[in-house]
Amino acid sequence: MSLIPGLTGKASVLVCGASRGIGLTLCEALLARDDVGRLWAVARHARTAPALVALASEHGERLALIDCNALDEAALARLATETGTTCPHLHLVVSTLGILHQDGAKAEKSLAQLELSGLQASFATNAFAPILLLKHLLPLLRKQPATFVALSARVGSISDNRLGGWYSYRASKAALNQLLHTASIELKRLNPAATVLALHPGTTDTELSKPFQANVPEGKLFEPAFAAQCVIEQVGRFGPADSGSFRGWDGERIAW
Repeated sequence: MSLIPGLTGKASVLVCGASRGIGLTLCEALLARDDVGRLWAVARHARTAPALVALASEHGERLALIDCNALDEAALARLATETGTTCPHLHLVVSTLGILHQDGAKAEKSLAQLELSGLQASFATNAFAPILLLKHLLPLLRKQPATFVALSARVGSISDNRLGGWYSYRASKAALNQLLHTASIELKRLNPAATVLALHPGTTDTELSKPFQANVPEGKLFEPAFAAQCVIEQVGRFGPADSGSFRGWDGERIAW
């Protein structure tokens, strides 16, 4: 299966949030593929992240490390400019940006725990950063084919919310889904071969989920390598006809 539908040559790929968790494992899995020509690994401190530095020493010029704070729009603009100097077209962009209980965000259990600062932190990373990444990389996604994927979460589904809690995380992921769906409509006009997807990678054994893993049903906590492979499989499976949809790690459609 080709990396994305319609791809005939080698792909140029950018992963944002690449220094740990699913993002790092995605970089490893993508670089293991013969159809990935070059990969841009983006993180706040990508050039000094030990795992990325090790990957760069192994893969040489196939891997470019770029420092970028995705919460800084000026930095995102510089990222697009820097990438565009050596890459006229990106075939695949994956945003793994997301927080639940880090960097000021909180996994609230009740309304009483809601704070403006926590809401702002959750929305900034979970919703605003991915869509602004797409905004600034749009000039590099105008040719055919091109896929933009952002990792979402099943708890962002409004109709599937039966437990409550996690106010800011749920709401920020729901906002991300709406932003991606809206962007997919615009991209379809600009590039009929473009695909925009919101993907839930499953509950994965990362820093984000660690405080809550005791409540995960047996067999439902995934290793990052498994989650990364699932993401790659769905990227190869869904094309322009599915653009704007919200999918799970297994490809099943998730209700909004």
